[in-house]
Amino acid sequence: MTQFQNASAWIDAENAQDPNSEIYQSKAHPKELLYSNRMYERLMDFCPNASEQVQIASKAQHICRWKMPRESYPMDRVGYLKWREELKKFHAQTTAQILAKAGYSDEFIDRVSFLIEKKLLKKDTETQLLEDVICLVFLEFYFDPFVQKHNREKMKNIILKTWNKMSELGQQEALKINFSQDNLQLIKEALGL
Repeated sequence: MTQFQNASAWIDAENAQDPNSEIYQSKAHPKELLYSNRMYERLMDFCPNASEQVQIASKAQHICRWKMPRESYPMDRVGYLKWREELKKFHAQTTAQILAKAGYSDEFIDRVSFLIEKKLLKKDTETQLLEDVICLVFLEFYFDPFVQKHNREKMKNIILKTWNKMSELGQQEALKINFSQDNLQLIKEALGL
């Protein structure tokens, strides 16, 4: 097996331990394994020639996320931001250990960590590519549950924040997603389309 195959299998094995599950196509899946697969598939669909570093970063974006639950931080804006910041470091460190075990160079591992920590967003093309994929996966698979939970104004705010994180190419791709009529209407309203 190649380094990439080993690293991928080990990332999958970690994510397969998620005690939280999500029903998709009538079957229960470990939540973070499902997310990891969606990220990787969306990346390869959106940018088939993505570097190996971005491919790994896409798979490991939420690696072992359940080990740092949101509830373990204060339930306010400051707590949320601290949780997000520490999560990125946790995901990067967990992935770095796997990549070292797979025999990748320090330089390669540092680059994957850089991407997972989403450094230089809007300035680094690969960080931006990863962010586009994160936003596309959110819009395709996780947007509808958000709509059920939040009021229209809050949703418009979430849509705008998501939209502003994406590149123009990512935004064009987002409009190809097969949204429900209501959700598409909400997106168009939020964006003033």
